[in-house]
Amino acid sequence: MATLTALDQVSVRVAPARRVPQLVAGLWLYGASMAMQIRATLGLNPWDVLHEGLEKHTGLSFGVITAITGVLVLLTWIPLKQKPGIGTVGNVVLIAVSVDVTLALLPAPEGLLARITLMTLGIVLNAVAFAAYVGSRLGTGPRDGMVTGFCRRTGVSLRLTRTAVEVVVLGTGWLLGGTIGIGTVLYALGIGPLSQLFLPALTWRERSRPVCESPRT
Repeated sequence: MATLTALDQVSVRVAPARRVPQLVAGLWLYGASMAMQIRATLGLNPWDVLHEGLEKHTGLSFGVITAITGVLVLLTWIPLKQKPGIGTVGNVVLIAVSVDVTLALLPAPEGLLARITLMTLGIVLNAVAFAAYVGSRLGTGPRDGMVTGFCRRTGVSLRLTRTAVEVVVLGTGWLLGGTIGIGTVLYALGIGPLSQLFLPALTWRERSRPVCESPRT
């Protein structure tokens, strides 16, 4: 996934009415969609399984945990020579705040049908949110940047690298008590195709230059 240079980010003025608001809205929605999946209690994506497991053992809020892990993952960017953008910083801060605010406001649903509905909506909105903040092209998130940076530096395929990282993250989170279930499986199967579906409409393009993105799968 390409990250804009500092000069490109300064040139955000070419589309100020869309790119920054889209980034902020996408990151906020991403955190809210995470909270929806948490409240459904039917299984989380690998990183959130880890976050939930750490939450249980530290007493810190889910949002604080996501911010801390985001910062720790960013440290791996140094040897990988990855360059963060304003979207990278926003990813750490806005998602953490959004998920905690949404968890405070969103009650746990009663009944299996309500939980399934909330889980499904959370996964779909997560894909929309991902496409929105990636499509703003103002910097990748810490975790995606780590994976793509490792691929670039080592030559190992993106799919293999992402799979290996998420298997380790998922296993660690499960051992810590994070929730694994049907939602974990549905997320793994659905997030790639859904993100690809929404990316074309939400990807900012400079004039007519084509854009190639690598959605999270």
